[in-house]
Amino acid sequence: MPEKDNAKDFLQAALAEAKAGLSEGGVPIGAVLVHRDAIIGRGHNRRVQKGSVVLHGEMDALENAGRRSGSVYRDCVMYTTLSPCPMCSGAILLYGIGRVVVGENRTFRGDEDLLRSRGVDVEVVQDPECIHLMTTFITAHPELWKEDIGI
Repeated sequence: MPEKDNAKDFLQAALAEAKAGLSEGGVPIGAVLVHRDAIIGRGHNRRVQKGSVVLHGEMDALENAGRRSGSVYRDCVMYTTLSPCPMCSGAILLYGIGRVVVGENRTFRGDEDLLRSRGVDVEVVQDPECIHLMTTFITAHPELWKEDIGI
């Protein structure tokens, strides 16, 4: 499968999105949606920038992918720098995305078990750069982080 060969590149693209979000004053979580070895949607957490309650990285990537048929989504892989929260996991399930590659889940573990229980292939890589980015952010901005995850 070609996407496995390029998985590192796609995770790096998600990480670039996370860094863009941080540079805009937001929460550094990024995602890319990949269909047949091509990025069709990229995004990052824009809750702060847009005053949004729903624009997490995965949601932004889905939004930026635009309207697609269900068959396209079912043939996609979501690459995200952080374990998907319940909202993002719900969107992944809703659109039938069958594989999710997670940069890290040490700073936050989302609904990976739910995804797996519904047949989604979830791979967690524990990427050191993803871990460092979130650890640093959470230490510097604990209240913003708590707001982002609903605490």
